[in-house]
Amino acid sequence: MRYFFRRGFPPVSRILLVESGSRHLLENLLPVLRQAYGEVPIDLLTCYPGLPAGFPAETVVYQVADYRGRAARRRLYRRLAANGYSLLGIVCSAEPIMTWWKWAVAWRVPAKIFVLNENGDYFWLDRGNWRTIRYFILFRAGLTGAGAVRTLARVLLFPLTLVYLLLYATAVHLRRSLRGGYR
Repeated sequence: MRYFFRRGFPPVSRILLVESGSRHLLENLLPVLRQAYGEVPIDLLTCYPGLPAGFPAETVVYQVADYRGRAARRRLYRRLAANGYSLLGIVCSAEPIMTWWKWAVAWRVPAKIFVLNENGDYFWLDRGNWRTIRYFILFRAGLTGAGAVRTLARVLLFPLTLVYLLLYATAVHLRRSLRGGYR
């Protein structure tokens, strides 16, 4: 998250894509990246086997299944940080795939980050797009549109519901023990 407070772009020499969503999103993004940045090397961090359609065979693929355990993950983070990526693309579709991986990589790899959503649109993760980032987070949390009232009501009623259920369970167990139900 090195370039969050800067609106400028580093010279693009290498790109890392984190495939944390549907495969077709990256397959559609590849021509856009090629048109914008030319033939820069594009590497891939994924949980899927093989390469997405359209990716060249010389693409370096990092399989998350190969990095189980804390020491292996640290080794991967160091390796990715040392590769000198200029841009880091993260798929943030409405699918809970590799959630912790993508944000850990975003935190540890010093690159300009762009977020790709399920529509194939992307935005830069920097202070200039704070309104877009705020709306994106609120939308994912269910706090926009008609669902916002329902979500806020659930959040506010949760403690009351929890207290009611605890009191009810206490009363039932107390009544059962007074009647001699426990032996």
